[in-house]
Amino acid sequence: MDQKNLTISIYLDIVIQMNAQNSLNPVQYFKALADETRLRIINIARTYELNVNEIVETLGMGQSRISRHLKILTESGLLTARRNGLWTFYSANTEGIAGLLVKSLAENFKIRETYSRDLDAAQAVREERGRESRNFFDAIAGKWGELKKELIGDSGLDERIVAVMPACATAADLGCGCGDLLPMLLKKAGRVIGVDRSAQMLTQARNRFAANPAEAVIELRLGELEHLPLREAETDCAVFNMALHHLLDPAQGLVEAARVLKPSGSLLIMDLYAHQDETLRTRFGDRWLGFDPEMLTRTLQHQGFILENTLEIPLKNGLKAFLIRAIKK
Repeated sequence: MDQKNLTISIYLDIVIQMNAQNSLNPVQYFKALADETRLRIINIARTYELNVNEIVETLGMGQSRISRHLKILTESGLLTARRNGLWTFYSANTEGIAGLLVKSLAENFKIRETYSRDLDAAQAVREERGRESRNFFDAIAGKWGELKKELIGDSGLDERIVAVMPACATAADLGCGCGDLLPMLLKKAGRVIGVDRSAQMLTQARNRFAANPAEAVIELRLGELEHLPLREAETDCAVFNMALHHLLDPAQGLVEAARVLKPSGSLLIMDLYAHQDETLRTRFGDRWLGFDPEMLTRTLQHQGFILENTLEIPLKNGLKAFLIRAIKK
């Protein structure tokens, strides 16, 4: 069967399933797909979860035009919209009839150069966001300790992490910043690795450890948390300590954590509950205004983790943190 007939067969199968499931009128789905700009949006949303401004930058169109297309696509169910503070992030639906329709477009996206260029443009936008984040943390590295205390006060988050951490051979702090947690991890681990994307943050950590021979054994590695500079199954315990909300793609960060953990290894996540304080984006470089622990737990289970427990910790200014401990199968 050639590609054209295969595509027709797929669409007929989808229409049959729509009728069987009393789904949205097929015409409404196909009407939503009958626009080149909307197809371009679906193409990039299959690979990346982006906010409105990032889609505008990627496609080089006006915001009102993009917003109108996003409304049509979300109302049809072809896109999902995830609200986070004042920002909304869009991704292609992967479930049900809408997911089948999106999947059926894959071959069409492969053969058109426009779609390939759009993916390159989306990647460039994300890389620019990464550079902005890296530059932000490089600039504030010298005063990060003061800023962090302003947010979490004396809530003892580091101590809580160490309290639930198992004794192990190797532990990795993913997003270690200036290294506050790293010496404490040595209480439970024979070898400690700190990873951060900011060279200036790691310089701060390196300088503080150099004066103490016991801490000089701590390894510091420069790298992205979505592409960790660690080998597969290199660590027994991995920690995200107030780091996940800085990532462009938290789910990919969890995929990487699973990769570098040994079987039965522990993953500890300390982060903020979902909140509405938009100032944290500018003051602390947050991309995400916290998370719903239940949604995060489902993501972890999908990545092959078993949830052990979740703790809730009150912070300053009405914010709350959670600590999740999960075990890799």
